[in-house]
Amino acid sequence: MAIDDPAPGLAVPAWIRGLIFDCDGTLVDTLPLHYAAWSETFAELGLSCPLEFLLRHNGKPTDRIVALYNTEFNQAIDIKQFTEDKERRTYARLDLAQPLEPVAALARRYYGHLPMAVVSGSNRANVERALRAAGLRELFPVALTADDGLPPKPAPDLFLEAARQIDVDPHYCQVFEDADSGLEAARQAGMRATDVRPVLGNQMAVINLRDANLSVPSPAKGEHIGSMP
Repeated sequence: MAIDDPAPGLAVPAWIRGLIFDCDGTLVDTLPLHYAAWSETFAELGLSCPLEFLLRHNGKPTDRIVALYNTEFNQAIDIKQFTEDKERRTYARLDLAQPLEPVAALARRYYGHLPMAVVSGSNRANVERALRAAGLRELFPVALTADDGLPPKPAPDLFLEAARQIDVDPHYCQVFEDADSGLEAARQAGMRATDVRPVLGNQMAVINLRDANLSVPSPAKGEHIGSMP
């Protein structure tokens, strides 16, 4: 169903029957919040991490990124502990999340016209909190995350499961993504893949890391992790 699209570059062809969106950096402006949490968690260990490395692995689960960091920088970080600490710090900031326009506007416009889903490499608690803070959660009856136990992007499994849950053949789904791993996963799933980065341009708040509210306190250990807000 084709309707007027909010911006060039986000066109939805008439033959598309379902829309699937990444969350962080696509629908919701959370990347600076995530990167601030990364920075604090590395600093606690007396380490730093190049922004280029985090951008290169954008879209992958935290534990996978930490494992890659250990390999690339010859470190031996406790992956489980680091992941818990980083996600706790991220969660503490996510009430600051704002919608990323015009991608969020496109989702609002197609709500009620096409079935839609969110597919994210983040954990469920963080995805839920970010979408609610941005006022977008009610648009998506289906939300798949790293907690669903499927192989992460760039594997196609999460996207294929999303298509199944919204009852649309994968070949009639369009995916909106800001990460190379997500775009590759969408293509492997046989879906139309749309890179939102050229559309968002300088709205990509990752370039404004100094505005990430680094001083937000983290909740105490055990206060949240692993449960939905």
